[in-house]
Amino acid sequence: MATTMAAKIFPGELIGREIIIVKASNSSLIGWQGRIVDETKSTLKLFHQGRIKTLLKQNLAFKIQGTEMVLSGDQLARRPEDRLKGK
Repeated sequence: MATTMAAKIFPGELIGREIIIVKASNSSLIGWQGRIVDETKSTLKLFHQGRIKTLLKQNLAFKIQGTEMVLSGDQLARRPEDRLKGK
């Protein structure tokens, strides 16, 4: 079965996950790799090349390293605690 982009909203914690950006409205972000260190309703903070970068979830898709899971930031654009509770 083919992997669809964010067919389901990711129910788990994203902080601490290693990711790679696979789609972004700003094409210079594609290929960035790093560890998520914080998350808000509309942003991810990524530890990338020794610095913390704040990325807007909107128009962003990323792959959790070590999995085939690709998540769409548009679908994750809610408070992390609400996503974890299933709201």
